[in-house]
Amino acid sequence: MSARVFHLLAARPYRIGMAATTHTVTNQAPPLVGYDVFTADRALAEAVERHTAPELVDEVREELAGLGKTAGSAQAQEWGVLANENPPKLRTHDRYGNRVDEVEFHPSWHRLLGKAVSAGLTDAWGRPAGHVRRAAGFLVWTQAEGGHGCPVSMTHAAVPALRTDPALAAEWEPRLTSHVYEEGLRPAAEKGGVLFGMGMTEKQGGSDVRANTTSAVPLSADGEYVLTGHKWFCSAPMSDGFLVLAQAPGGLTCFLVPRVLADGTRNVFAIQRLKDKLGNRSNASSEVEFDGTWARRVGEEGRGVRTIIEMVAATRLDCVIGSAAIMRQAVAQAVHHASYRSAFGGLLVEKPLMRNVLADLALESEAATTLALRLAAAYDADTEEERAFLRLAVPAAKYWVTKRCTPVAGEALECLGGNGYVEESGMPRLLREAPLNSIWEGSGNVQALDVLRALQREPQAINAFLQEVGKARGADHRLDAAIKDLLTELSDLDGIEARARRLVERMALVLQGSLLVRWAPPQVADAFCASRLGGDWGAAFGTLPHSLDLASVVERARAEV
Repeated sequence: MSARVFHLLAARPYRIGMAATTHTVTNQAPPLVGYDVFTADRALAEAVERHTAPELVDEVREELAGLGKTAGSAQAQEWGVLANENPPKLRTHDRYGNRVDEVEFHPSWHRLLGKAVSAGLTDAWGRPAGHVRRAAGFLVWTQAEGGHGCPVSMTHAAVPALRTDPALAAEWEPRLTSHVYEEGLRPAAEKGGVLFGMGMTEKQGGSDVRANTTSAVPLSADGEYVLTGHKWFCSAPMSDGFLVLAQAPGGLTCFLVPRVLADGTRNVFAIQRLKDKLGNRSNASSEVEFDGTWARRVGEEGRGVRTIIEMVAATRLDCVIGSAAIMRQAVAQAVHHASYRSAFGGLLVEKPLMRNVLADLALESEAATTLALRLAAAYDADTEEERAFLRLAVPAAKYWVTKRCTPVAGEALECLGGNGYVEESGMPRLLREAPLNSIWEGSGNVQALDVLRALQREPQAINAFLQEVGKARGADHRLDAAIKDLLTELSDLDGIEARARRLVERMALVLQGSLLVRWAPPQVADAFCASRLGGDWGAAFGTLPHSLDLASVVERARAEV
């Protein structure tokens, strides 16, 4: 600034005062903070009540409302920001040159993870309504931050795999389902609770785990092996134990690899590097080397995929729940912004075109939430029919819901305009997180092929699926027509692999439509069937038929503060 300009400004201070008025902030939405994430989500709260025994409803509702208030607090939101702004760091050696292979996290990560564990998000197995309350809690809490949900999910999902070996289950299950979080590497027997990770993917095979080359050589003690090989993706490497696949003499086999052995020495678990990812930045994903690494066999030799498949099924369900959480938070933010922001003479939420966009997004979110909780309820029921239903419904839901997550997050971001493109809004973090669940635990093609495999080999699965969607038959003509078309597609095996994505998409939509027709308010079910099943829908969000009751759909999605 020149001396002349400075002199003029100093001589005329009233101009400074006038200039200050240009910084008055108006027409900005207040932050969506200080609210109960669970209770504000009508679709979720209704689903929990629907799938919980009457004598447990009050207890479960109170539990989830408490978690919801914490998730919606300024403190939890700050933890999510800090955990992502300060990503984990790999420390391979200590100051003396000894190999330690430790990952350091920001304190906010530990607070998020500790709250998840203490809230029972690793403990669904054996609790009354365990899967429903845990799924709802996971959907609520991961809206504060999604990255720490990875070790939570894997710890929860390790239980059914370990149950193939009763001795291992007796030793490890109480630690996995504990509500105590203790960070740091120590012998598992000395900790009040542990976390588990998973290592299946290798660089030459990806989803084709049968191409894995990591070898497992038996030791003299029964069930003990040493592993040698490389894992291309190993998430949450700070965990206490891992389920991994390796080639034993009898074929591909599942193993438990502890980070610290019973005598306190470190197992050989060399972390080569942490992945630099698009999103999910609070969570450490790594490449690891095994070189004489001690492991315990889980299940029989040569049956590794069958042993670990129950873990994969559970983590696939968490991909559905996690995507539903991202969609719900994105929609809540978009509706909240539009309810306060004025443009062209009125609130955005009252503008017909914006209302159409918001309603369309809200439909996608409610359909995902309703489906996710229905799947969780099937796990709680644990009947032969429900297990058959899950065999098809889980991969179909995983395919479709995770695919819808990214466009929902992107459109919701656009509802905030330029504000949504700014990191402070939180929307860019949601958008970066959105594609991950469609990749984790098998990408879209893997899910579609898994559905085809079940259709061809497990007739009880398609029977259970059709019985479920058929429960709404006769309630909506568009749903009835969609079910009829699906049956035609299922009967035509010509070129079925090439059109598998289309088939699985239709299966997921018909299932969502059936659930909404039975359980959602009429205006929600009507809008869903008219657009997703009736064909009266464009290629972009905001193209719902204008004659629908869109205002009610949007109001239902509002998160009251």
